[in-house]
Amino acid sequence: MRIPRLIAFDLDGTLAESKQRVPAEMADLLVQLLQKMPVAIMSGGGWQQFEKQFLPTLPEGAMLDRLYLFPTSAALCMVHRQGVWHSQYDNSFSDDTKQRILLAINEAIEEVHFVQPPKLWGEQIEDRGGEITFSALGQEAPLEEKQVYDPDGSKRKPLAEALRRKLPDVEIGINAATSIDITPHGIDKAYGIKRLSELTGIDIPDMLYVGDALEEGGNDAVVVKTGIPTHAVFGPNETAALIEEILKAIR
Repeated sequence: MRIPRLIAFDLDGTLAESKQRVPAEMADLLVQLLQKMPVAIMSGGGWQQFEKQFLPTLPEGAMLDRLYLFPTSAALCMVHRQGVWHSQYDNSFSDDTKQRILLAINEAIEEVHFVQPPKLWGEQIEDRGGEITFSALGQEAPLEEKQVYDPDGSKRKPLAEALRRKLPDVEIGINAATSIDITPHGIDKAYGIKRLSELTGIDIPDMLYVGDALEEGGNDAVVVKTGIPTHAVFGPNETAALIEEILKAIR
C-alpha cells in the first residue's frame, strides 16, 4: 500500500452518518492518524455543525494543529493555532448574493414543480455563510428518512439543473443525502484540496481523499480533477477499516 503524506476525509457518510456525531472509535482512529500525518475534513456543513458533530468527540491531547477543517464545501478553512480555532480564509457570500440565491431557489421549485415531501423536519433552506443549502426534508430530518428519500439524486436533479440555469455564477452540487449545496463560483472541495496543498506544502499527488460520493455527480467527485488519489467508501465502517490498514502499514 502506498502511504499518503496527508489524508482528507469527507464527513457525512464517511466519518459519521449524516449529521450524527462521529463515533468515539472513529475519533480515536483519527487521533492516531494525526500522530502520523496532517488530516483534513471537508463537509458541506457549516462551522457550527463541526462544533456539534465532530470537535466534541476528540479526546484531550489530540494534535489539533495538524487538523485542517473545511466547512461549507471549503468556502471556509479553520485551523487550530495557539489553542484557538480561527479562520485561515473565508469566502462567504455577500448579503446581496444570498438574497438572489434564495429568490432563485423559490423560483426553481415552482418552475420544475418540485414535489415537496409530506413532512419537513426543521428549515428547508439554511444560510451557512459560505454556502446556501436546500435540504429537501429539512435540516433536522432523521437519518432513516434521509437514507431512503433520494439515494440516487433523481428527485433533486431537475431542481439542481434549474438552479444552474438561474445562477450560472455559483457552484451547485447534489450531496449524498437530501441536499443541494450552493457555494461561491470556483469554491468547492477541489478548491479546498488546492488550498490545503498550499497551506501544508504537501503536493496533491502525495495526498489521499476518502469519501462516499466520488461517483460522477456526487459531491466528492470534484476533487478528482485536482489529481488527488481517491478512495471510495460506503459508510464509516469502511472508512475505519481503511484507517486501521494505513496505520498498520505505517507501523
